[in-house]
Amino acid sequence: MAETTTAPSPPRRRRGPRSPARPGPAHNRLSLWQRLRRDRVMLLLTLPGLLYFLVFHYLPLLGYVVAFQDYQPYLGYLHSAWVGFANFAEAFAQPAFWSATGNTLEIALIQLVFFFPVPIALALLLNSIAGDRVRRFVQSVVYLPHFIGWVIIVSIFQQVLGGAGLLPDLLDKVGLPRYDMMADPHAFPWLLTLELVWKDAGWGTIIILAALLAIDRQLYESSAIDGAGPWRRLWHVTLPGISPVIVLLLILNLGNILSVGFEQILLQRDAVGPGAGEVLDTYVYYHGIRDNDWGTAAAVGLVKAVVGTALVLGANRFAHRLGHEGVYRGADR
Repeated sequence: MAETTTAPSPPRRRRGPRSPARPGPAHNRLSLWQRLRRDRVMLLLTLPGLLYFLVFHYLPLLGYVVAFQDYQPYLGYLHSAWVGFANFAEAFAQPAFWSATGNTLEIALIQLVFFFPVPIALALLLNSIAGDRVRRFVQSVVYLPHFIGWVIIVSIFQQVLGGAGLLPDLLDKVGLPRYDMMADPHAFPWLLTLELVWKDAGWGTIIILAALLAIDRQLYESSAIDGAGPWRRLWHVTLPGISPVIVLLLILNLGNILSVGFEQILLQRDAVGPGAGEVLDTYVYYHGIRDNDWGTAAAVGLVKAVVGTALVLGANRFAHRLGHEGVYRGADR
């Protein structure tokens, strides 16, 4: 009898543990209470900042009701007479308002063109320094003036550029006429920009340096292997890497274009006269608060807020068209 053989059956494949099914979009949606419970630690960390903005920025917005009233402090908000847009019409009819607006725009544009690029250039320069100790030392020195008050800074510039300062004395010794830059109305916007660069340029480099550190080092290595020199790496790697931060800072600066530094200008306004030294902030102080014209002061402040908001929204929308996120993401992004 023939012996029958059976072919061995193939070994069974061992199956690992079954991976759980991926939840669909409906399973990923958490309720508001679940999200608050999940992010409660982060929300508690942001609570002090939220309270700061609520108390010092959002609640004071209710005071803009004064812009539509003939406000009297002893009557208060509830009993002061309503005048509609009369305060706006009064402010727009004053030549001093338009002179202050022109001075504000001139100073803001000069600072935007000549101050805004300085922190970027300074950050690029510091980033190119090889030694960490030298970089940290230079960075500490250049942003130290940020912690000095405007009173001291104006005094320092007065001692250097004022009528009895070092520069006029030096010009006198070499046979040139003395020049008092602190009292020259034509040089006043440039003087403000120079003071702002000296005080805050180093502080602004911190944000740009943080953006530079976020750029992947492998991009520089690969571009160097491909033969790109320092300038091409700067143009094709560094600047695109920090462009979102630059756009964000530019949008925020446009929102504050009508606020060019109240304390700095107030300290130097009398030296050049109201014709050159009056800006919207000092106009509100002198014509509104000092002269008790509260309605006009609030109307001018409301105009500043509306224009600043419109500039931020418009610049942010334009940034979206260029492919940047800007301050916030639009509904279509």
